[in-house]
Amino acid sequence: MNQRITGFDLARALAIFGMVIVNFKIAMKAETGNFLLINFAELFEGRASALFVILAGVGITFITNKARISNNRLFILKSRLSVIKRGILLIAIGLVYTPIWEADILHFYGVYFLIAAATLTVNDKTLLFISALIMMLFPVLLLFFNYDQNWSWVTLIYENFWTFDGMVRHIIFNGFHPIFPWAAFLFFGMWLGRQDLSQAFMRKRLLIWSVITLIITECSFYLIRIAVGDGSSVEMTPEEVALVFSTSIIPPLPQYIISAGSSAVITLVTCLYFSEKYSESNIVRWLYQTGKVSLTLYVAHVIIGMGLLESIGMLENQTINFSLLSALIFCIFGVFFSVIWLKFFKTGPLEWIFRKVAS
Repeated sequence: MNQRITGFDLARALAIFGMVIVNFKIAMKAETGNFLLINFAELFEGRASALFVILAGVGITFITNKARISNNRLFILKSRLSVIKRGILLIAIGLVYTPIWEADILHFYGVYFLIAAATLTVNDKTLLFISALIMMLFPVLLLFFNYDQNWSWVTLIYENFWTFDGMVRHIIFNGFHPIFPWAAFLFFGMWLGRQDLSQAFMRKRLLIWSVITLIITECSFYLIRIAVGDGSSVEMTPEEVALVFSTSIIPPLPQYIISAGSSAVITLVTCLYFSEKYSESNIVRWLYQTGKVSLTLYVAHVIIGMGLLESIGMLENQTINFSLLSALIFCIFGVFFSVIWLKFFKTGPLEWIFRKVAS
């Protein structure tokens, strides 16, 4: 069990690092520089955040498992209320944080938690069904609602966010991480947390199926894009072909959810393996500790990391080389901070506040 928990925190650290890389690139508008580095940074777009949400689902399962297994109504009710309080707190933190960082994921997290609170006792198959249903409903919504509404794609600014209609649309359908389809990752994570990942056989099975799924999905849609070409044969524009048949994060179509979910499982299983095989390694221990303060580092990478760069006039219009260097420096300091902090405290500063308020 200890290696299992360590492995999840190790994966959480990698998810944070990936999100720092992506967000620094976005904030700096880093579209120039070394071609290989640009491609490297693009590997994390929509992948690190997907892993982050899946791990949140795993976490919900961990904190509610005893209540679910006990079948005690009062115990289950207490667990539901705990998840609801965590969700409300995440929404509050996220909405305060959003004016600083418009691509915030925390307020979406909070809404996911509120939905998850109602499904704590459903069986494993139902969790997978809910996950698949949420994923498949998104393209249906695309047929009835304008995905581009309120968006300025050049600046990545979402207009009318603070209106009732804008916020509802943003959270449910066309924000950075809307319920449809992003909550699919959370429910899949809840299912994943119920699996006995301490067993090598289960990890191997998940790894093999995830690799197969990832390869099939990516190759299939790559071949479709080649076959369709510029789209004239199917009365589509090249832009429409790129959007409809891509596995990128925007728009988050089912093929993206499947591809990103598969890569997240591959990363997670790999982390579980390394945490078990190299449990005495200092690097694994440092990364595990970094994962324990992921909420603090998520907020800090914008307020402190980007804030410092902005104060010295080096945040916008940078090359990918400088963006990745800045992300690397922040991640190194994040590891250093985590190791030192946890020598004196059991949890990170924001994690401590979170537990106190939501307990």
